[in-house]
Amino acid sequence: MANVQKKVDAVIVGFGWAGAIMAKELTEAGLNVVALERGPHRDTYPDGAYPQVIDELTYNVRKKLFQDLSKSTVTIRHNAAQTAQPYRQLAAFLPGTGTGGAGLHWSGVHFRVDPIELRMRSHYEERYGKNFIPQGMTIQDFGVSYAELEPFFDQAERVFGTSGSAWSIKGKVVGQGGKGNPFAADRSSDFPLPAQKRTYSAQLFAQAAESIGYHPYDLPSANTSGPYTNTYGAQMGPCNFCGYCSGYACYMYSKASPNVNVLPALRQEPKFELRNDAYVLRVNLTNDKKRATGVTYVDALGRENEQPADLVILSAFQFHNVHLMLLSGIGKPYDPVTNEGTVGRNFAYQNISTIKAFFDKDVFTNNFIGAGGAGVGVDDFNADNFDHAKYGFVGGSPMWVNQAGVKPISGLPTPPGTPNWGSKWKAAVADHYTHHVSMDAHGAHQSYRNNYLDLDPNYKDIHGQPLLRMTFDWQDNDIKMSQFMHDRMHKIAEAMNPKLISGSPKMPGTHFDTTVYQTTHMNGGAIMGEDPKTSAINRYLQSWDVSNVFVPGASAFPQGLGYNPTGMVAALTYWSAKAIREQYLKNPGPLVQA
Repeated sequence: MANVQKKVDAVIVGFGWAGAIMAKELTEAGLNVVALERGPHRDTYPDGAYPQVIDELTYNVRKKLFQDLSKSTVTIRHNAAQTAQPYRQLAAFLPGTGTGGAGLHWSGVHFRVDPIELRMRSHYEERYGKNFIPQGMTIQDFGVSYAELEPFFDQAERVFGTSGSAWSIKGKVVGQGGKGNPFAADRSSDFPLPAQKRTYSAQLFAQAAESIGYHPYDLPSANTSGPYTNTYGAQMGPCNFCGYCSGYACYMYSKASPNVNVLPALRQEPKFELRNDAYVLRVNLTNDKKRATGVTYVDALGRENEQPADLVILSAFQFHNVHLMLLSGIGKPYDPVTNEGTVGRNFAYQNISTIKAFFDKDVFTNNFIGAGGAGVGVDDFNADNFDHAKYGFVGGSPMWVNQAGVKPISGLPTPPGTPNWGSKWKAAVADHYTHHVSMDAHGAHQSYRNNYLDLDPNYKDIHGQPLLRMTFDWQDNDIKMSQFMHDRMHKIAEAMNPKLISGSPKMPGTHFDTTVYQTTHMNGGAIMGEDPKTSAINRYLQSWDVSNVFVPGASAFPQGLGYNPTGMVAALTYWSAKAIREQYLKNPGPLVQA
């Protein structure tokens, strides 16, 4: 029988960015808050202590900060005719675990959103007609506008200590002279810190892109370009370009994380408690399934506990949110055959293409230095910044050089035709390690009827619960976009005048490969929207079915974005928290009538 804990005002499941932001906002509103994190306690010390943290074998190869797949994982298949198999080794995507979640191991690229992507279906139907959207593509509008979210993007940047170059502020262009992104939406204020210095690779990329008529800009980075104290009083040190960002806890306190930027303030709050090693099994509901009464979790000693609460926040990693909703009976599971149901619908990922340019030995790119968010991007083909009509695909892609520090074990690019081992391989590594540039087309990924999440009928986790099943594969639209973007990026590479260029786009018949890393940018499954028939949560991230459950995170995205999702996750969480504080707490119940 479960041990019943003292009731609290709010229980938060998962303590990454969304959970930390919600905890801070709700305690400020006077609520007693308990956060449950399935992984261990983590912080800059001891997890980021120098020099132990500068250890690629421990962190990037043995995956210290990532989810333990022996306890819980997902199963994966390409289509509904196949039997899904468990994802047994971290490769294609890397969900985090422990305090900070993916917000501790992320790289630090901190974008906002292109306003068009918030009203994706409406925009494409208006500009290109309804028939332009391929059959089976299920893209939707978010149900919230950029103008509504802009103050919360600004708020998040001041918490994160984001470095960047603005293009326009309150309608006035300030980004001339090679600074700022002319395609970026208007801002209410400048970045908290100026953009980081450009690595030599980024300089080469910028010069080449500009030479063929594109518009390079500094990537917005949550790696600080100088010392900074955020709005919660948390202090950050200047980034030293050590190259150990993605997959690591930052020993310089330079990379924004929930641990560095929010938790210090929460530690001063007597109304807040964080419980680690707390594996939530389900959200407990009343008999009519209209209201949550709390959650049930297993603690570090294997004891089952019930945590009663008036408000439940599901702020775990994208597919963990979906998994918990399915296990708990919150919302109607998605059925791809009938195209009905909402939970598991519109699962999307990222559509990446990579090119490597190799140079002679007199061009030193020094790839071992870098910062996770530093770099130069080009948005000429992102979102709908170009006319899609003659190309026949939906979506766009930023392109960039994001030199985050190439590691000595896993980061050893060699030209095509090089053996995979032996003396010739060693010679190729020596010849090219500090003489190459890697660039990516970071393509938006659309949602489709046949890409979805549900409960696996065959496999269970360590607690005997069904694993989440991922049915996912690349579609024709993805292939077309990959080839288009690769061609445009190849022109930039050619303008850099290297001796050799490698890399290829997705080709017809290409299937999703679980063994090759793409990003950890998983989207959808518990999407927001304006119609309860096609969305699991409303515009305030509140469950349509259980009004005291809110679900922030990338699980709310109706489709993937061209940009990295973290900035959008943070802004949406602040947006949702304000609605809870100013509307829900005064009159608990649905904030939007179905």
